[in-house]
Amino acid sequence: MKRSLVSSLSVLTVALVLAGCNSNRQARELAYVERPVEALYNAAADEMDSRDYVSAIELFNEVERQHPYSEWARRATLMSAYASFRSRRYDDAISTAQRYLSLNPAGEGAPYAYHLIALSYFQQIVDVGRDQRTTELARDALNDVVRRFPDTDYARDARVKLDMVSDQLAGKEMEIGRWYLRHNQHLAAVNRFKTVIDDFDTTSHTPEALHRLVEAYLSLGLRDQAVAAASVLQYNYPDSDWYENSYALIEGSNGSRRQAGGKGWLSRITPW
Repeated sequence: MKRSLVSSLSVLTVALVLAGCNSNRQARELAYVERPVEALYNAAADEMDSRDYVSAIELFNEVERQHPYSEWARRATLMSAYASFRSRRYDDAISTAQRYLSLNPAGEGAPYAYHLIALSYFQQIVDVGRDQRTTELARDALNDVVRRFPDTDYARDARVKLDMVSDQLAGKEMEIGRWYLRHNQHLAAVNRFKTVIDDFDTTSHTPEALHRLVEAYLSLGLRDQAVAAASVLQYNYPDSDWYENSYALIEGSNGSRRQAGGKGWLSRITPW
């Protein structure tokens, strides 16, 4: 009798579990309700307007799921990428925009997709004290926008951001170069500062890079190279504090320039 009762309870438990599974499956099936594509897309757009980006993404994805390969689906993919960007889900924004491009490489929304990818990398740039791999990805993506769509507003915005990216990468080189300089690794420091001068010459870091070259060359006993770097600094940035500092290092003074008509190291390098 006891064994029969246990068996009955076991059967009842299994039946309840199976019933629960069926109920959940039915609920999921009921949750899928095919809706007119315009109504579904507009509902997603309404969520965007309300800044409920998570709900918007779900609805835009539903447009793709219910109406694949339609014009609405293509629009929904881009909007889903944009909603991910607005919600700071930058990796999702990148992958969704890339998915759009894989299906529509020459689509009307391609310029925007490339730009959104670049912006998503750009927004993830970190301070110069950390790894700059994302900054490099941003640079590559921004250059891609400029190369593909040179006469668009997207390209104009990309060029502005490229200046900022270059300044960031130059800042990283400067930080490493200063570290080498502090630790008396002067040749390694020279290479870093020369990278700034050669590859990022339009950035705000160039005057300091030239001055640090003067420091490094003097520490190596390479006075002629130090003088040459200082002359470039004087020619391009004559009123900068970095030039004053370089002059002081070379002349051993307090940083005042030679008097007019005087003959110093600069007159031996440049004809003016």
